[in-house]
Amino acid sequence: MRIFLMLAALGIGFTVTHPAWAGDASRKVTLYKDPQCECCEGYARHLQTNGYTVTVVPTGELDAMNQKAGIPDELQGCHLAFVDGYTVSGHVPVAAVDRMLSERPDIKGITLPGMPSGSPGMGGLKSEPFTIYEIGASEPTVYAVE
Repeated sequence: MRIFLMLAALGIGFTVTHPAWAGDASRKVTLYKDPQCECCEGYARHLQTNGYTVTVVPTGELDAMNQKAGIPDELQGCHLAFVDGYTVSGHVPVAAVDRMLSERPDIKGITLPGMPSGSPGMGGLKSEPFTIYEIGASEPTVYAVE
């Protein structure tokens, strides 16, 4: 900050550039997690590394929040995020989140059930493709396999 003030005092102009998505509301995520869960913090870092602004909110109300979001028990992830009107449950790879925000499908959101090894924010190696489900007005269906 000091250097910017010195440059301005000397009459030297400067421009700070940001990526095209900087400040884009569709890149702001609120992530709700169990207060003791560490892998959720890893997922938040994954989103941040890929250009999202993430606010992490510890809560003991994840079950009720998942139910309200319409995510069946067997498809729930370990945390719940909200981004630009959509729900993202679990360790969903950022490519699927980006696709959803780009295509704007008429669904409530997407979920990667459980805590699959090798998924973003989780340790271990990926042993099989991740099946990501869409949550919508009807029965959940496969949204992507990554």
